[in-house]
Amino acid sequence: MKLSRGASLFLLAFAVWSWVIWPNFMRNVWMDPRSWDATGSPTGFFTVHLVLTVVSVALGTAIGVIGVRGLLALHRRRASSRGGGR
Repeated sequence: MKLSRGASLFLLAFAVWSWVIWPNFMRNVWMDPRSWDATGSPTGFFTVHLVLTVVSVALGTAIGVIGVRGLLALHRRRASSRGGGR
């Protein structure tokens, strides 16, 4: 499958979005009083949001890798069609 430049950039933008939004979200959950019980242990609220954050960042990273690979492949195709690129 060949990705267009637009699709590759969209995937890369999604990855950046994931890396900007989810860690900030997790910081906010960390500071939320519902995240910790009286003994200082994490609650279900914290655990669920931690899992959501980890999965979202991991998927965002994988999607970003696909986007970067799409852009690199497009660059290689264009360079080879111009006779080697140098």
